[in-house]
Amino acid sequence: MTESVATVATATPKGRDTGNACRLSRPGIVCPLGADHGLISSALFSASRGLRVSDDFSPGTPLSLGRVTARLVDDSDWPAPLRSRNNRLLATALEQLAPELEALKRQGIAPERIGVVLGTSTSGIGETEAAMDAQRAAVAQGTPSADSWPQSFEYRRQELGAPAECVAWLSGARGPIYTLSTACTSSAKALASARRLLASGQCDAVIAGGADSLCHMTVKGFMSLEAVSRKQSQPLGAERDGINLGEAAVLFVVTPERGGVQLTGVGESSDAHHISAPCPDGSGAEAAMRGALASAGRAPSEIDYINLHGTATPLNDAMESLAISRLFGTDADSDSGSDAGSDIDHARLPAVSSTKALTGHTLGACGALEAAFCWLALEHGRLPPHATPREALDPTLPALNIVYRDRPETPPLRVMSNAFAFGGNNISLVLERHTTDPESSAC
Repeated sequence: MTESVATVATATPKGRDTGNACRLSRPGIVCPLGADHGLISSALFSASRGLRVSDDFSPGTPLSLGRVTARLVDDSDWPAPLRSRNNRLLATALEQLAPELEALKRQGIAPERIGVVLGTSTSGIGETEAAMDAQRAAVAQGTPSADSWPQSFEYRRQELGAPAECVAWLSGARGPIYTLSTACTSSAKALASARRLLASGQCDAVIAGGADSLCHMTVKGFMSLEAVSRKQSQPLGAERDGINLGEAAVLFVVTPERGGVQLTGVGESSDAHHISAPCPDGSGAEAAMRGALASAGRAPSEIDYINLHGTATPLNDAMESLAISRLFGTDADSDSGSDAGSDIDHARLPAVSSTKALTGHTLGACGALEAAFCWLALEHGRLPPHATPREALDPTLPALNIVYRDRPETPPLRVMSNAFAFGGNNISLVLERHTTDPESSAC
């Protein structure tokens, strides 16, 4: 992690807010559905999967993987420590934010007032794997071990701080610069951190999001946990048996401006139930969702849609369904603790779906990716349909209000996105579309 603390004071540019506004720009997205908003939206709103069967990372065991196939930025002239697929994914997403970054310059925002906060779990591990393969091959051919590493090998590529350093170098940002690594909540926490940097006055803008790239260690690691499905994943399905893995990069420019899509609520919890399994009663997830609602000043009944963490593991889907049913299906306007035995009113439940069936679980990138999908839902006034067919749903789970393609379109105004990670590390975000009316509420 690297951090440079801003010390330059600037006047608040015209049109910017000095309160709690937290605007999420149009996101830069690179994922298995594409690297263009049109392609991504088309797949997202038709529940079209972007997965391909491959054994590239699991020789002899074909898996459905969400691999990015879009053209990525060339890194051949970059400083050696920054050259990795993970950073190329980020650079490709950053290119899409050129208009937003140019707008910051026009507003006179100094680079020292622009932060970078990213989430990742892989960084450049893939490049280290390739170097290790080359090293082993050289030793097998008789090269002394000390001289067998490729000359191009740079250990610093796999440092967790490398993604934020890369985006700062590419963008010229010189405010607080750091990377978070909290497994599957990493990039959602990066957005929460960006919100806090704005609220505390340390930054006038933050480039926030995250990236993860497929590599052998990730794929084989999750296979060793018996968490990977060998078929296409089925979130909330009766025969769900694990995740599909994917890769992505997503970036937002987060600013204290009103209007547009606002990050109005953040809720975080740590139930520490188990190193990898979620708390089965859903209490940690529920605490995060309650915190996000309280932060946004919203009652459960005001949320129109929830993007589920929805991994398609037996444990996650069971506990998340239970937490949502309990929180949103009981006393919807009460902020008191809920009773697991309360009667559930399914008419109260917000619409829900999981988009991981389309992209695979992108791990450290999934929080930002699914926030971007929520951004697109608010922008287009549409909801992403669930990919698991109705007839394949698990009847033993609490019944949820699942989105399917035949659902009448009702434009959402307020949405929630969930991310739950190893160690009981949970976060929920609330996003809302606001007008630019200065009298309207922001955060």
